[in-house]
Amino acid sequence: MTKYHYIRVSTAEQHTERQEVKTPEGYVQIIDKVSGRSTKRPELTNMLVNLSVGDEVLVDDISRLARSLKDLNELLHQITSKGVTVTFAKENLTFTGDKSNPTNELLLNLIGAMYQFEVDIKKERQREGIEIAKAKGVYKGRSTSMRQKADVIALLNDGVPQRKIAEQIGISLSSVQRIVKKHKEEAA
Repeated sequence: MTKYHYIRVSTAEQHTERQEVKTPEGYVQIIDKVSGRSTKRPELTNMLVNLSVGDEVLVDDISRLARSLKDLNELLHQITSKGVTVTFAKENLTFTGDKSNPTNELLLNLIGAMYQFEVDIKKERQREGIEIAKAKGVYKGRSTSMRQKADVIALLNDGVPQRKIAEQIGISLSSVQRIVKKHKEEAA
């Protein structure tokens, strides 16, 4: 039987110490530095593959496991269907896959829905803020990194079409065109 402490922060720049110090003795730390919106979390995926009957997973907070109610329910089912116990420390909820505690199921769905609602409200506020900033002419969007600019110019010099450059680097065609235009202006 293995005991896991699943720890997640949204970006590589954020720190995990606040969660790490809560790891009980005898637990293996599983640390992901990826957004909760992403289902591509390498350490979580690895843990899911290695889970077996009798294992335990400790998560500090429901929002550390998933941001959407759908993902939360799917992950919880995936884990508990293997005979693994999941405990959310902050919410003081434990799930075993046994449906004999409908109160826990209700609380999980309520808390999960509240987290999802919070994320949706933040997105709405961000969208409103961007619209206001655009109307004032102060919103410029996310700036292209120096690395991306260098990659665009290198690929352009290799004769790669602009549309292919955008696909390869993962930026919009208009960003590639803007970089190319600025590069030509600087070269002139």
